[in-house]
Amino acid sequence: MTDNKFSLPIHWKDHEDIAIELYEKFGDDFDESKIYRIRFTDLLEWILTLPNFAGTREESNEGHLEQIQSAWVYEWRDNQ
Repeated sequence: MTDNKFSLPIHWKDHEDIAIELYEKFGDDFDESKIYRIRFTDLLEWILTLPNFAGTREESNEGHLEQIQSAWVYEWRDNQ
């Protein structure tokens, strides 16, 4: 997804879209082992600052963050 006003909003259930956005933002700065070591507090802050992200801090939960973290690893693997 790109930072443009015509992109659809991203919500917490859109794990793969969030993972793609995180990969586009950080690229290869984070490999698989580093992604799994990211604190959920940091991950939460990064997600909340993504363009077109429409979720709120209150809607987040550990399950969403775990799914996003795993999807980010798969996205990283797909781009290696």
